[in-house]
Amino acid sequence: MATTRRPTLKDVAQAAGVSTTTASVVLTNRREGVRVPDATRHRVQQAAEDLGYRPNILARSLRTQTTRTIGFVSDEVTTTPFAVGMLAAAQDEAARHGYLLFVVNLGPNAPLALQEQAIDQLAQHQVGHFIYGCMYHRVVDPPAGLPADAVFLNCEASGGRHRSIVPDERQGAYEVVKELIEAGHRRIAFLDDHRHPPASRLRFNGFRAALAEHGLEYEPALHLETTPFVRGGLVLSDLIDLPDERRPSAVFCYNDRIAMGAYRAARARGLRVPEDLSIVGFDDQEFIASELDPPLTTVRLPHREMGRLAIQLVLDEPGALDDVPESEDGVIRIAGELVRRDSVAEPRGAWGQRTPSS
Repeated sequence: MATTRRPTLKDVAQAAGVSTTTASVVLTNRREGVRVPDATRHRVQQAAEDLGYRPNILARSLRTQTTRTIGFVSDEVTTTPFAVGMLAAAQDEAARHGYLLFVVNLGPNAPLALQEQAIDQLAQHQVGHFIYGCMYHRVVDPPAGLPADAVFLNCEASGGRHRSIVPDERQGAYEVVKELIEAGHRRIAFLDDHRHPPASRLRFNGFRAALAEHGLEYEPALHLETTPFVRGGLVLSDLIDLPDERRPSAVFCYNDRIAMGAYRAARARGLRVPEDLSIVGFDDQEFIASELDPPLTTVRLPHREMGRLAIQLVLDEPGALDDVPESEDGVIRIAGELVRRDSVAEPRGAWGQRTPSS
């Protein structure tokens, strides 16, 4: 049985009645130094479509020593719904530019040698651009072999040699705590991540900034460090048991999982959210924030915006940073979105008695 021959560039040129050079210019979108009339361009594109022509990427890569691919090296981004929006947006943006995303998922805490091996393998396949992505905001040491124009996504590269894209943690915390203050709360607790990742420090700074701007003092007794999981929110019980005059009327949780635990702790003490206690979170994590009862007011991480921008930066797209400030150390912070739901209400005294108007 004969095998159907794959259409070649020469076949397309003959069908369109043009030279092979002209067909190549049209189908590779090269415009420099060659002016192809629109009618001719359309004729070549139509011929390619009719013949089912597909460019030979391997042959092109042998000539140019690169391919229209972008290497995406990550820890757990591809296996968790929490941050997978970054990858989906990056894939869409890469496709928009005619590139494919070559994804390598290494898993959590991958040894540096394994990371370097993955990068070397991608480079051997003529991958011309690299993105290094993380599931959560942290500082990482760049593996050897990454080019200077590699972009770090949802993490900060140490050394200041590479650009990094991370959420604006401080601004997000400021906005959600401001929401509590504008609802009338004056005693606001913070349930923090005991591991002290970069996001913890920045969210704490935003918390303090919102308090200070509204003339409120930071109270260390209302700042508890806990595990960043649902069980971590159970430490809220320690604050609920405080005397009335020291008890918070609202709680800012480091993330939505802690907020879920805080809901449980409040209900175990017979308190209602938000009638007796307002609770806010951070991340807008899928299947948590919108599904709590009542739905949680929180900050949505800008994962999709970050994924798109990473592709634009590695491809050096003009104007990519026109509306985004870049710090001196190459860190680009993308603002999240305050998502207002039903977990915030005006404060009440003694868990149910309305605070007298001032």
